Amino acid sequence: MKMKGIAKKLVCLLAGVSVCLNLGACGNKELPSFAGSEVVDSTLYVDKVEGIDDSFIKGVDISSYISLMESGVTFKDWDGKELSKQGFFDLLAQSGVNWVRVRVWNDPYDSKGNGYGGGHNDVETAIEIGKLATKSGMQVLIDFHYSDFWADPSKQKAPKEWAHMTYENKKIAMDEWTRDAVAKILDAGVNVGMIQVGNETVSGMAGETSWDHICELMNIGCKAIREVSDKKGKDIKIALHFTNPHNKNFTDYAKIMEEHQVDYDVFASSYYPFWHGTLENLTNKLTEISETYGKEVIVAEVSYAYTDEDGDGWSNSVYSGDNTLALPYDISVQGQANAVRDTMQAVADVGEKGLGIFYWEPAWIPVQVYDADAADAASVLASNQQKWETYGSGWAASFSKTFDPSDAGKYYGGSSWDNQALFDFEGNPLESLNVFKYVYSGTTAPLAVTGVNDIALESGIGEPVEMPETVAATLCSGKTKEVPVVWEMDVVNRAMQEKGGSYQVKGVATADGTEYNVICNLEILRVNFIKNPGLEGSDMSMWNIEGVGIDRESDNNKRTGDYSLKFWSESEVVYDVYQEIVGLDAGTYELGAFLQGGDAGSSEVFTLYISVNDELYTASSAVNGWLQWAEPHIEGIEIPEGAKVVVGVKANAPAKAWGAWDDFYMHKMEQ
Repeated sequence: MKMKGIAKKLVCLLAGVSVCLNLGACGNKELPSFAGSEVVDSTLYVDKVEGIDDSFIKGVDISSYISLMESGVTFKDWDGKELSKQGFFDLLAQSGVNWVRVRVWNDPYDSKGNGYGGGHNDVETAIEIGKLATKSGMQVLIDFHYSDFWADPSKQKAPKEWAHMTYENKKIAMDEWTRDAVAKILDAGVNVGMIQVGNETVSGMAGETSWDHICELMNIGCKAIREVSDKKGKDIKIALHFTNPHNKNFTDYAKIMEEHQVDYDVFASSYYPFWHGTLENLTNKLTEISETYGKEVIVAEVSYAYTDEDGDGWSNSVYSGDNTLALPYDISVQGQANAVRDTMQAVADVGEKGLGIFYWEPAWIPVQVYDADAADAASVLASNQQKWETYGSGWAASFSKTFDPSDAGKYYGGSSWDNQALFDFEGNPLESLNVFKYVYSGTTAPLAVTGVNDIALESGIGEPVEMPETVAATLCSGKTKEVPVVWEMDVVNRAMQEKGGSYQVKGVATADGTEYNVICNLEILRVNFIKNPGLEGSDMSMWNIEGVGIDRESDNNKRTGDYSLKFWSESEVVYDVYQEIVGLDAGTYELGAFLQGGDAGSSEVFTLYISVNDELYTASSAVNGWLQWAEPHIEGIEIPEGAKVVVGVKANAPAKAWGAWDDFYMHKMEQ
């Protein structure tokens, strides 16, 4: 059980004058300056980030640190020597980190005092971490979740003490709790530079889901922070935190805040490269927000994997075999450094209102290293599980079921993030930790080729296959360059003579004097008469989209490519999406598409159809779960010369049915 207490005050003497300060405020170190430093030697290739100075935030969220230490985890310096708690924070500062972020839950304990896990991050834990960071010269961002456990896009549950309050009483509780927490943290001597009101608040906050209520609670929190910090002579920025910057409505959150006159300073976004789209899009969205609404912007969470290995016996969230993820960098220490460096540049490119980034949980390493093939694997895993339960060093403990029975209470366990830490499984710092200081100068490591990418090529039956003369070689920076390639053309020639199929064409690419084997996965396809069948690119003029709650989206509901036709609505899901096809030769055709989703009941309420003059062909389908793709299909479609042909999909589904269509096809069948 975590012991709670109030930080004690002490009296420091400064220049002969007695000054009352809080514990940890005396003897704080000054951070080193890296701005203007010379290019440094490193095994990593790091490009200098343009447009930053020492004030640029290069932060880390290490909310789980205290629980990890209580579990017996050790961290080491660059020479392999074990670090004290303060030594750990000094190492961060020496590596270029200048801010620390720490989450705060209202009461992450059950009625018997057992912690929910995830770091047991109450106010007292934030104070302990904050004081260590302050003493090492860093500033602190306090992240109020306004929940007793994880608040994120899928859940924003009210603290249990507030759960049965009227909304009016919840507003009072919001004000009182915020004032008390801020006062305790400041009185303890934590150098707070920013406070976050809510965490990834795209679907609610503190149990409220209407924007009128969410924004009113945000304003209550902002006002409480301003008044307490002003009273204590502190200039603290206030941040609001959102996520999914790749979604087209992302900037609407800033618009809603403006319409409700929420008094904040910084618009914060999560940005995980494997989930959240391109860096160019991130810069564009943050720039639009800063220019339109006058807000400063930060990336509050970013991370990337350096290994595919699992260190603690609890599976990883990110790994190279997961085809639902976009992995723009190699999973390696170099790839991790590239992700951090490039995210800094993306925020710096916003201009003076681009404040910086925070790396999420770079110290969440295994309690004990687990090797599934080792003789002691079972005992190590059992020991890890016991410590996750006792000290909260896993993402959730079983005790969390009293607060979150449907998620944490079922799936409690260890860290799925250990392969994204900036320390190895044994607690040694990775060279990628130094990216926080290398970005000021760049490094001397050569811009080497690390590999050549295989390619995929499609061609229709009877069409000539033009093999590319170059392929993309991946550089250690994560960028690519084109290099020449020679293909084995006998396979290509044979493919052009046959009636469709899959072929593997081998080639040899030459990059910087080194030869690399490369593969072209060649598909000889029947002609697809659907225009833009995967809903890709900027031209959607061929598709007519009519109805409620349906539009093209770029998210993790797609089957292939970047987009899918996604649907969801608070009311009935009713739509008709279609296109007209002209100029078809007379013959027999087939039509198909792919559908996934849920919450539509058991009936077949989705229809694929084709209208040929006045004759209608249909195929009904149902949704069976996320990314569980059904394939409604129609064969034997007789189309005469010059016929008017319309193909499409319809739905008449209940409210909150959700899902997506993708990869339409229409082929002429073999005669």
